[in-house]
Amino acid sequence: QVQLVESGGGLAQLGGSLKLSCVASGINFRTTTMGWYRRAPGKQREWVALLTEDDIIHYPSSVLGRFTASRDDAKNTLYLQMNSLKSDDTAVYYCNKWPTDRDDFWGQGTQVTVSS
Repeated sequence: QVQLVESGGGLAQLGGSLKLSCVASGINFRTTTMGWYRRAPGKQREWVALLTEDDIIHYPSSVLGRFTASRDDAKNTLYLQMNSLKSDDTAVYYCNKWPTDRDDFWGQGTQVTVSS
């Protein structure tokens, strides 16, 4: 059974930083491309970092240079260091494998709120 537990969210100041963590189980973590995703109010979920099993990391232009993702395969854990936070970064953040299917399980996510 897949379990995804995200943590580390909270309230951050504009330009501030937060570090998120995600512990995954029930997934063959070492051989799976994993991703960080977010859903902002009124918007569709989008990916913000993809980490291949070969440690190649992709970012969309919206977070490139500000977010740094990493993975610890020994701990089945993903991390997302978020710097220079903007109001547009306010969202619920999730981790999951990539790509995801329609019926895939999602964790509860962790809320990130950036205030000015």
